[in-house]
Amino acid sequence: MNETFAAQESGMDEDSVKRQERSEVTKQGILDASERLFATRSFASVSLREIAKAASVGVATVNYHLGSKDDLLKAVFLRRAIELNRERVAMLNESEETSAGSVIPLRQIMRALLLPGIRWSFDQGQRGLFIQFMIRCQLDPSSPLNELFYRDVRHLQRFVPHLKRTLPELDEADIHWRLHFVLGALHYTITDLKRLDEVSNGLCNTNSMDESVNRIVAFCEAAFRAGPVSVSN
Repeated sequence: MNETFAAQESGMDEDSVKRQERSEVTKQGILDASERLFATRSFASVSLREIAKAASVGVATVNYHLGSKDDLLKAVFLRRAIELNRERVAMLNESEETSAGSVIPLRQIMRALLLPGIRWSFDQGQRGLFIQFMIRCQLDPSSPLNELFYRDVRHLQRFVPHLKRTLPELDEADIHWRLHFVLGALHYTITDLKRLDEVSNGLCNTNSMDESVNRIVAFCEAAFRAGPVSVSN
């Protein structure tokens, strides 16, 4: 763990390192239990006492490690969101290295933007649970995460310069609009893909992650390839 490695590097004794390891295990257990509860119930209906019981600790321990319930919810979000966004940035960085200073192909930009979220939505473990957690929080008016959602945009802004280089015919406002619409398509795909089964009467294969990724990437690439939009007041 990063905290343990840092402790060892700072010259802490073995007992202190072990205490820090136990503390980190306890903290992650609290976050795991919170994520499971918040993924299936509203923020207001989940109590710190229930979280403590699910994590097999006392309420005081929850408060000590993560603070208030608002702080706890934000910590659950940030733990996974940071990991998801790192995957996006890693794919974008890999494309940068491969292009060796040249323009990154639009399809690679779209894959870096879209693939991690869809891959997580198909995951049967904690990553998939986080997608459920996100859906629940966005639909929950009592959730304190709304402000955090709107501030968590720096990783998305990293895509804009690459889109500008790849699509010089589009002005920056047009790129931002299209990025917004593409993210909307991503959100609907990872939150409500099963509805396509009903709409298509089972014609579309929504159980295939690869097909879902290939189709949304092709769709979003075509959306960005469309010519400049002339907007009249």
